[in-house]
Amino acid sequence: MPTPQWVGGQAVVEGVMMRHRDLMAIAYRCGDHGIGIYREKLVPLGDRYPLLRWPVIRGGVVFLESLVTGMRALNISAARVLEEEGEELASWHMVLMAFLGLGLGVGLFFILPTLLVRYLPLRSALGLNLVEGLVRMLIFLAYLSLISRWGDIERFLQYHGAEHKVIHCFEHQQAMEPAIAREFSTRHPRCGTSFILTVMIISIVLFSFFGWPSPVQRIIIRLALLPLVAGLSYEVTRLTAHKGRFISRLLGGPGIWLQALTTREPDDAQLEVAIKALQAVMEPGAFKEAGHYKPVSTG
Repeated sequence: MPTPQWVGGQAVVEGVMMRHRDLMAIAYRCGDHGIGIYREKLVPLGDRYPLLRWPVIRGGVVFLESLVTGMRALNISAARVLEEEGEELASWHMVLMAFLGLGLGVGLFFILPTLLVRYLPLRSALGLNLVEGLVRMLIFLAYLSLISRWGDIERFLQYHGAEHKVIHCFEHQQAMEPAIAREFSTRHPRCGTSFILTVMIISIVLFSFFGWPSPVQRIIIRLALLPLVAGLSYEVTRLTAHKGRFISRLLGGPGIWLQALTTREPDDAQLEVAIKALQAVMEPGAFKEAGHYKPVSTG
């Protein structure tokens, strides 16, 4: 089986989501210590509209699709885990969490910095944009540092590390076994953490071209430019994914270092979950049709 160029994923509640082309699979720990599988067929916008696969444009589309798919994966995994425990997650809870998460991200990283900088005694538009970008990055780093110290998030970060190790293992065409995947790094150049850091760096440059208008205008401009920022950041992230190139190491280094805050070393049981998620998208014939899941023995 040839190795595909791009396989992505993320940590979810007590598990891992993997995505390849038009397939998404979620593997999670069941209450009986087995592994549950949820698999779903997706319809990427780029498959429907070829224009959306063009460079830069595709980045904004992928960012939007990843955001939507990622939130759904978190909600699905939370609902499945609660179901195993005899509890239920209402639909309105899922919608509320999605809006709160999106609102927190936009407000904390894009609106708050531009409102804080207005009080500084600076007159240069370039200087104000630069300081705003630095404030945004400091808020981001402080946010990651705080949540990484939260005890309840530890297992989530371990599953994040498991996702990276298994993708590394797959990309190196090694056998999908916990003992082999364990030897790979918990850090990966295509991680969302690296992407967000790239977004913040590129936004500093791009926003500087629009001067320093009123607070309302700044907020509108920053939100309107987010698709372009995401598109450019996506292209840079693709560039850094090529191993061995000096420019890749130079551009991707900060994101790799930052993953020290967002990943942890997983145990073999968590690696096994990540492996099942990857196998579910790469070997779809081994699992039931989309939308169903089945327990898988951990023995």
